[in-house]
Amino acid sequence: MLSTSHRVFLEVAAHLSFSRAAKSLFMSQPAVSRHIKLLEEQYKFALFARSANGIQLTSVGEKVYSYLAEAQELQRKIDYEISTLQSEQAAKGNLLIGASTTVSLYIIPALVSGFLQEFKKVFIRVVNRNMEHVIHALMNKEIDLGIVEVDNKLGAFSYDYFTSDRIIVVCSPLNPITRKDTFTLDDLVKAPIALRENGSGTLAVVQRELDKAGVSISDLNTQVRLGGTEALKNYLLTDRCIGFVPQRAVAKELASGELVELTIPGLTFERDFFFVRRKGDDFELTKRFIRFCKQQTVTGSPSSSSLNVVPEAG
Repeated sequence: MLSTSHRVFLEVAAHLSFSRAAKSLFMSQPAVSRHIKLLEEQYKFALFARSANGIQLTSVGEKVYSYLAEAQELQRKIDYEISTLQSEQAAKGNLLIGASTTVSLYIIPALVSGFLQEFKKVFIRVVNRNMEHVIHALMNKEIDLGIVEVDNKLGAFSYDYFTSDRIIVVCSPLNPITRKDTFTLDDLVKAPIALRENGSGTLAVVQRELDKAGVSISDLNTQVRLGGTEALKNYLLTDRCIGFVPQRAVAKELASGELVELTIPGLTFERDFFFVRRKGDDFELTKRFIRFCKQQTVTGSPSSSSLNVVPEAG
């Protein structure tokens, strides 16, 4: 079993910050420092190098972190496996999920709620980040599971199809372009555009499909870039720019008439979402969650959608 000092060390190493680790652990910063000092006295080596720019792991600290991270993962698996011996519903454990904006805000909440109703002793944390940040977090073992759209499959991960999504072109009904009988690719190039930030999965799909049509993102009359689907949607509600957003994100606004969909003949923006795991990661709780989501996607997801999602950075 890992000691409290070991857990504190892992948190400081993950954040490379005593203050952020203290906040995450609900401890005072002096208490965090005391635990690190205890470990450094125990191992008789400095675990962190301190400088004006912050802290970094020493070479010894990196070795300790590597072994403790493995020990922590093994302990999680032991705790989960033992808890299921009593009954499947008695399963307990922590599951860390990184999901792209569309998934975390519009798809996964109801599924997580349904899963937790069945497995009441499981704790799930969903972090809302763009596609690039999710893959980076998965690579660094900061999360157990990524749920993102995939352009290029990397050999270090395994991919399991989850569901599909459609991105649509929308604008305010006050935009004069809505009065045109047809909306063409040429109209799109000339119109003022609001886009997502670089690294966004939505933007990647738009780039891919426009490239097929012989149009580059740089050809568009981009007026503003916004980080996050909700920020983009709210901007479009108050401006006359045109934007690309997931259909799920604007279903209510389309129904109420606050936004209007523009259809470009011969051009569609579709994408698939995948469950992404590190190859060789056989944590049974992760696999159980994937099976549950797939089953609910086929049979109809739970109606409840209560979940505290950690928002996008920045």
